[in-house]
Amino acid sequence: MPRYRVTLEYDGGPFAGWQRQENGPSVQAALERAIFKLSGEEVTVTGAGRTDAGVHALGQVAHFDLEKMFAGDTLRDALNYHLRPDPVAVLEGHVAASDFHARFSATARLYHYRIVTRRAPLALDRGRAWHIMRNLDADAMHEGARHLVGKHDFTTFRAAECQAQSPVKTLDSLSVRRAGEEIHIEAKARSFLHHQMRSIAGSLKLVGEGKWRPRDVAAALAARDRSRCGPVAPPDGLYLVRVEY
Repeated sequence: MPRYRVTLEYDGGPFAGWQRQENGPSVQAALERAIFKLSGEEVTVTGAGRTDAGVHALGQVAHFDLEKMFAGDTLRDALNYHLRPDPVAVLEGHVAASDFHARFSATARLYHYRIVTRRAPLALDRGRAWHIMRNLDADAMHEGARHLVGKHDFTTFRAAECQAQSPVKTLDSLSVRRAGEEIHIEAKARSFLHHQMRSIAGSLKLVGEGKWRPRDVAAALAARDRSRCGPVAPPDGLYLVRVEY
């Protein structure tokens, strides 16, 4: 039975998240419906990351098995036809090795968080960035972010309902830079805790506003106390950019 690997782009706004659920539409369910329309086979799709409601993806990866054989380009084009009008696009489709696993074979995940700092409201980027109506000090935010790089207990930056067995994660990189009126936070790790990236973004925003000093990020991390975290940033600005294998 062939195993297929697809790379997806989607707008998370209309979805209750990646994972299939009872309380709203999901990206996983949309893709599974498209596969059924194409092949007549009911499958369970496995994604590399379970993005939350409102979180976007530029390079989500998923796998599934089918009885039928399809060329990669044919699979891509047919699934995109059946995915309409959902804001999900299959960028690439491939036949994968039988032991490939979208989640467990991954060696790194890259996330990007967008903040737009301007007085005017967002028109084109509404729902796709965190709008903050004041300037933020990106250099101070970057200095604060440096305290989080490496292997740490991230209990402070972990959602209360997180189901990970351990709060210990290794951030391979975490950077903050300004791009015009935008601030970009970029992180790379093998895996992330639930709400970890949004919790980090919300805390770094406090540094950018001058409410926290950069070293306060280190103090919050060391406390291992969820109440020491800054506000959790909204999902609008978060993107799963790429999964590495």
